[in-house]
Amino acid sequence: MEKYRKKLVSLIKKQIDGDIDLAVPPDSTFGDYALACFPFAKQLKKDPVGIANDLKEKIKAPSFVEKIETKGPYLNFFLDKSVLAKEIIDSVLKEKEKYGQQSLGSEKVMIEFSQANTHKAFHIGHVRGTSLGESLARILSFVGKDVLRVNYQGDTGMHVAKWIWCYQKYHAKEKPKKDEAWIASIYVDAIKRLAENEELQKEVDEINRLLDSGEDKKLLSLWKETRQDSLDAFENIYQELNTSFDKYFFESKVEKRGKEISLELVKKKIAEISEGATIIDMKAHNLGVWVLLRSDGTVLYSAKDVALAEQKFEKYKVDTSIYVVGKEQEHHFSQLFKTLELMKFKQAKKCRYVPVSLVKLPWGKMSSRTGDNILFSTFKEELVDYAAEEIKKRGEIDEKELKRRSDAIAIASLKYSMLRQDPNKVIVFDKTEAMRFEGETGPYLLYSYARARSILRKAGKFSHSISAPSEKEVALIKTLDAFSERVSKAASDLDPSAIANYSFRLAQQFNEFYGACKVIGSEEQDFRLTLVEAFCIVLKNSLHLLGIETIEKM
Repeated sequence: MEKYRKKLVSLIKKQIDGDIDLAVPPDSTFGDYALACFPFAKQLKKDPVGIANDLKEKIKAPSFVEKIETKGPYLNFFLDKSVLAKEIIDSVLKEKEKYGQQSLGSEKVMIEFSQANTHKAFHIGHVRGTSLGESLARILSFVGKDVLRVNYQGDTGMHVAKWIWCYQKYHAKEKPKKDEAWIASIYVDAIKRLAENEELQKEVDEINRLLDSGEDKKLLSLWKETRQDSLDAFENIYQELNTSFDKYFFESKVEKRGKEISLELVKKKIAEISEGATIIDMKAHNLGVWVLLRSDGTVLYSAKDVALAEQKFEKYKVDTSIYVVGKEQEHHFSQLFKTLELMKFKQAKKCRYVPVSLVKLPWGKMSSRTGDNILFSTFKEELVDYAAEEIKKRGEIDEKELKRRSDAIAIASLKYSMLRQDPNKVIVFDKTEAMRFEGETGPYLLYSYARARSILRKAGKFSHSISAPSEKEVALIKTLDAFSERVSKAASDLDPSAIANYSFRLAQQFNEFYGACKVIGSEEQDFRLTLVEAFCIVLKNSLHLLGIETIEKM
């Protein structure tokens, strides 16, 4: 409908100067668009009611406008709903999976997301950042960007040293496994033992130093083996989450350059040595002190992030670098971006940070340190079992199809619950709420799609046609038309919640239409089936941008 609004604005501008604010009235009885004439009273030296009446006489209604009316100082435009229905539905049916696509520039964008550290758990909190990054990659690609998806994983540093120390000292008889739960258990054990005896940290520090120097070949071999086990376990999870990456970055690969840059910054007097550590004093910028190297020379992730930024722009020639990272790292990224500015890094202003807030469980915050978290694999299994029980209530089904559907429902429930809210807000994830088959949930959206597909299967062949739409049909058609605008907003705000909330509104409109309008066997059967088909196309496109794949049957 935006193009109709623009055409009407052009017609009005032929009669009157100034900014034309053509708004959508809160009540459809006042038209599809309304112009308040108050702003023109001073300019035209006339009362707003008179201005509205004059404009009504002067503006010739174009073919897509059914009528123009005045209501006091307002000029109301009523669009021809048959013209509206034909144009929008024809567009959906013609463009199909491309419906809603647009070109907002072809810049090369790198999106860094997920960042699950090796030797630690992948818990449901990671699902939020992974889902957000995947969705942003799909949305930005949909609006014409050249998107490069990357994952930057911490495969070195103190957490790895703690894991290897604990494994060698207390679990050496256990054969390393490509198992997320087992890997996570070693790290949790390390944290507990170190908390009980702080003196043991000296042993961990030595392992960290040896890993950093590379002088202990046996230690390096163990690190490489267990690192790969972690990566393989994560890759299985990414496949289940419909997520893929074009490039993997690792801390171990930017460590050397991070140290070099730190020393260069000292020479340039941007950084300094303080009590043996290499730091940047940012107190003048209200950013405190940023430590690049420890006093023993080991490299912190701050220095590694500077090296990574350099590599992203210089090697991969990206125009914009987007970091989808936890909200708790906000201060760190402010320090990183300020450091890039101080270095006179020419693309410093091309870095954007998308904060991802915590996911809490009903009983509180998760922690990979204490083990008070739920592993993704464990949690997904619970959701799959719940979905399977709900599906079996609806009739007999073979095991293979049951597994396929319950997997899809479980992932939809997780992803939608993560993406429907502002990424900057804390989520309390409630499994029972997320898995409901009604309300604002992923399963409800899949159910709405499957219901529509069932109608089309039952109807069989039909001819596409357009009739004068009823009120409920108009509401659904207008919502179909709003998809492109929602995509634009999600892309510009870097916030998929615009798409998630739209998906729910679209499903609601469809179910209200279906509840009020008989489809099969009605006089308007072909038109209504055409509308159902258009709904399926747009909802599928919308869910695809969220990384949620539809299923034909629930």
